Amino acid sequence: MRFMVLVKASEKSEAGVLPSAELLAKMGQFNEELVRAGVLLAADGLQPTSKGTRISFAGPRPAVTDGPFTETKELLAGYWLLQLKSKDEAIAWISRAPFDAGEEVEIRQVYEAEDFAPVFAQSEKG
Repeated sequence: MRFMVLVKASEKSEAGVLPSAELLAKMGQFNEELVRAGVLLAADGLQPTSKGTRISFAGPRPAVTDGPFTETKELLAGYWLLQLKSKDEAIAWISRAPFDAGEEVEIRQVYEAEDFAPVFAQSEKG
């Protein structure tokens, strides 16, 4: 199973404040543990929304809005994509990540092709 770990943005990350050298070193060590365990598929930090764009599909034409975006609690600062056996394993790994107090992540399982088999089977019947 693949799990996407979404790292929530903070006022600091949205301001473009980079993590300290100490935190970067700790995060690098944590990422190396994920690599050695063979579970890390991808991991990256994201630039602040001031450098981003949103596209909304509400009308006849997509609406393009350049950042920054105001609601920080709904924004992402980075992610991991992990290949694991269970959500419990994802929780165990990410619980060890070197985050400061108050930071938040979200763990979501990624859909696999076989998850859509019932939909395709139903469309073939009718």
